[in-house]
Amino acid sequence: MAERSNKNIITGIAIAIAIGGFIAWAGSDGGSRTGGLPVFALCGALAFVINWLAFVPAVLTQTERYYDLVGGITYITTMSVAVILSGDLDLRAMLVAAMVMLWSLRLASFLFRRILKSGNDSRFDEIKNRPLRFFLAWTLQGLWVLLTAAAALAVITGNTRVPLGAAGIIGTGIWLIGLLVEVVADNQKSNFKNDPANNGKFISSGLWAWSRHPNYFGEIVLWGGIALLALPVLKGWQYATLISPVFVYLLLTRVSGVNLLEEKADQRWGGQDDYEAYKRRTPVLFLKPPGDSAAD
Repeated sequence: MAERSNKNIITGIAIAIAIGGFIAWAGSDGGSRTGGLPVFALCGALAFVINWLAFVPAVLTQTERYYDLVGGITYITTMSVAVILSGDLDLRAMLVAAMVMLWSLRLASFLFRRILKSGNDSRFDEIKNRPLRFFLAWTLQGLWVLLTAAAALAVITGNTRVPLGAAGIIGTGIWLIGLLVEVVADNQKSNFKNDPANNGKFISSGLWAWSRHPNYFGEIVLWGGIALLALPVLKGWQYATLISPVFVYLLLTRVSGVNLLEEKADQRWGGQDDYEAYKRRTPVLFLKPPGDSAAD
């Protein structure tokens, strides 16, 4: 059984690297090169290498404390390298680079402060003492960075430069809305949990009365805004980088986000009248003004 499990993990690692390799190749289509190598592909490789290097001290000490912080560092580093190696950049390229860096700095610092306070991340309780599975988690974080930032990297490293235009302005606005929703939702939940009077309770106020996971909704929206910003300058295989918001949606709703939190919430509050009423009237993800009618 253990041997089969290890084979599955190794297969997962290989698939993650293969997907990353394909996106790196596609995003490099017609893009900038340095030393004969595509800048996009170099940034993609860097996303994995940073996380593999961080895995070494993490597995030796069996800690996940720096996992999210390293994720933020990976975003900032890959964006910085792309900017430095891509030559002359226009407003669109500088804008998407700043967007990704600002978002990653905010989220990584928020998550790092949270884990310092809580002391652990329950997602890693069963894997941080199993090196191969732990390595898979760090590999997947490298893939996460590459896939989510792919459209932004294509803009920065690509050779097509056009005025910002309507799509650029609208995309920027969508990104701002998504970021605002995510930041407000995170702060509302943090303030709620920090109040001793709310110990053992679930949050159902503020944006959390509009959605059971408004922070995730905001994150999906902001990556959609970056994809719209990128759309006018993509060409050929670069269109594959539009997987960014689709990947974020699937990740947060099907893999490590909504479904896990919904399961934990049901285990803790399931069957309570107030919680069941909250679930009936509040959508899982998309924002909906609070009312008395049941959510779809």
